[in-house]
Amino acid sequence: MAAGAHKVDISWDRRPGGVVAHVVFDNARRLNVLNPPALLDLTEAFRSLAREDDLRVVVLSGAGGRAFIGGADINHMAAMRQAEDGRAFITLVHKLCQSIRDCPVPVICRLEGYTLGAGLEVAAACDMRIAADDAHFGMPEVKVGVPSVVEAALLPRLIGWGRTSWMLLTAENIGAAKAEAWGLVEEVVPAAKIAEAVERCVRSIVEGTPLAVRAQKRLMRRWERLSLDEAVQAGIDAFAQSVSDGEHIAPMTAFVNRKKK
Repeated sequence: MAAGAHKVDISWDRRPGGVVAHVVFDNARRLNVLNPPALLDLTEAFRSLAREDDLRVVVLSGAGGRAFIGGADINHMAAMRQAEDGRAFITLVHKLCQSIRDCPVPVICRLEGYTLGAGLEVAAACDMRIAADDAHFGMPEVKVGVPSVVEAALLPRLIGWGRTSWMLLTAENIGAAKAEAWGLVEEVVPAAKIAEAVERCVRSIVEGTPLAVRAQKRLMRRWERLSLDEAVQAGIDAFAQSVSDGEHIAPMTAFVNRKKK
């Protein structure tokens, strides 16, 4: 791969329960930093995945093992001069994160090495995060003259306001153990075991029924925007729709018959 080039590789793991897509972002020579072409390619990748009817899970990772995503391309940002330059670039970051959040199936983020700045925003946009024990996380933006923005707004939901303030205002990195204790990642495993840990999570999701898993993710996204009363009503509506879909009949009948034996 030529210096400065990037690739977005998608591989398909077809299983009896559906398809698992593995998305690998490869700009490994530069710690997988994100520039505008990379942001556009990753966004298009997730938009195309969203159209796959038999898709069950997406696993997102960075190539090379040294970083998931080492942040936004500082060379590109240093050349920005006008407000519209900044608006255009950061909107691309947001559109990538939104395409991940809009993906109708769960997105698991595999985190190795450094996850910084825009990389942490991408990770926060995923549904679950599994990290190697030697991973590091940070939001260094204020040290290079800009605030942390767009999907950094998800961080208080994950780790609370105080810890978000610590990360964004001190710009200090934290290790994997602290990230897990803070709730930034769901699981930390030895680096040599991360593929195994991701696969366990994938299998658990695929064991769920396809429509129910999609309905659950869709409902959780709605919960973020609703009051408690509205969220409860949205759940009633989602449950009623799932009964109408009929996906529950076969697994529930099998469970009842098994209990009778």
